[in-house]
Parts: sequence; C-alpha cells; structure tokens
Amino acid sequence: MSDRLSIKEIRTKLKTVESMDDPWVRSLHDDPRKGVQTALQQLAKQLTKRAQAQQAFQQRFRYENQLWAAGNKYVAGMDEVGRGPLAGPVVTCAVILDRDFDLIEVTDSKLLSRHEREQLYLRIVDEAVEVSIAVNPSTVIDQLNIYAATQQAMIRAVNSLEHRPTHLIVDAVPLDIEIPQTTLIKGDQKSISVAAASIVAKEYRDHLMAEYARLYPGYGFEENMGYGTKQHLAGLKQSGVTPIHRRTFSPVPKYLK
Repeated sequence: MSDRLSIKEIRTKLKTVESMDDPWVRSLHDDPRKGVQTALQQLAKQLTKRAQAQQAFQQRFRYENQLWAAGNKYVAGMDEVGRGPLAGPVVTCAVILDRDFDLIEVTDSKLLSRHEREQLYLRIVDEAVEVSIAVNPSTVIDQLNIYAATQQAMIRAVNSLEHRPTHLIVDAVPLDIEIPQTTLIKGDQKSISVAAASIVAKEYRDHLMAEYARLYPGYGFEENMGYGTKQHLAGLKQSGVTPIHRRTFSPVPKYLK
C-alpha cells in the first residue's frame, strides 16, 4: 500500500516514473495525504512539459529527417558566433548528427544559460558524428569585412570535416561551396544540427574571450564577449585599442593612437 511509504519516499520514487498510467501511480490517487496529491500534480506537470519538449525537439529535427530520408547520409548544421562584437574573432562551427541524437535540451544557444551551454557543449562534442570549428580573427575581419570573413570560416569548417556532407543546413549565410544547402532564417531555432553548432561555437568563443580578458584586462571581455558595453567603451577610452579589436568597427577607429 502507498501509505507504507513516507511522502519523501514517494517523491523519490516518482522521479523514476515515465507515465501517469503507471499502476503504482494510479494507486496513489487514493492516498489521502495532501503531500502525495501535490506530488502527483507536480509529476503530471513535469511529464506534460517533458512531452512538449520532446515534441518540439522532433519538430526541430524535421529538416534532418527529410534530408536523411532523401538519401543524405551526412547532413551538417552550420552556425556562427561573433559577427557583431567590436573585439575578438568570428567563430563558425559545423556539426554532423545522426538519427540517434537525443539531447532534447539542444536549442538556440541564446535561449540557454551559461551553465546549460557548458553542459550541452560537452555532450554534443561527445555524441555528434563529427564537429568542426573554424575561426577568423579580427585582422581577417578588417581585411575582408565581417560577412565575407564569416563565409570563409564556415567553408573552412566544412572542408575540415572528415565526413564529407552531402547537404548543409546553414543559419542565414549562404555559402559558395559545391554542396547543396538549406538556408534558414533563425536556423538555430528550427534545426537541431544548427542549434548544436550554435552552442559549440558560442562556448568555444566565450572561452577564447575569457582568455583574452586575462591578456587584456580592463575591457570586461569575460562578460561582454567583445560587444560594445559601457565597461568595454570605458576600457577603450582609457587604455586604447588592443590587437584583438576590429579596427573597421565603429567606434574603435576613434580610439586608435
């Protein structure tokens, strides 16, 4: 009988339950204790939320599933991070997943906390068929412009893959490469492969900027990641331009000595 278990024990056991139709769970509906009924209500909400997350995950996997069904063995999702900052590189990433990939938490990196991104980064790298990263520093960005520098780094990331993809899913930036492409606006919210690439690129760049913060203190790179925050602009005014600043990005030129 359920009343032989304490409420704490029932709560612990409920953590392993996968369905409200579980016979033991159904038996708990007759338990008169308020704590048990509250636990059941919480379980129902958790299972509903989990089912919704799973459904959303499958929806974000639809492009990959369609491409696999069409005979594309290797589909690479692509994204970039760092097009807007005043300092630091642009980082691009290509990720190839397979049908068994099941990290339902993977979504647009901007919707995740730093801790969530860190944990997912490790799991994506571990579970993906392959991950490739390419970086273009501020010098190349100034030389080519940010759009061209991003495209160049993306193409380099693709060409570095050992598994040559037969189709690319790219977030907003079409590439001059002889591989068929699906270009999506806000692709990191529509494709799991692109979302995975966005998380890996974001984490990789954030760690780079944390290293730069130690090399160039006073700009707040570990927090602003090179974007033009108040602290960053104050650092520019006080200390001038560092080697990682983009000299073609306003207002950096006015701080050049």
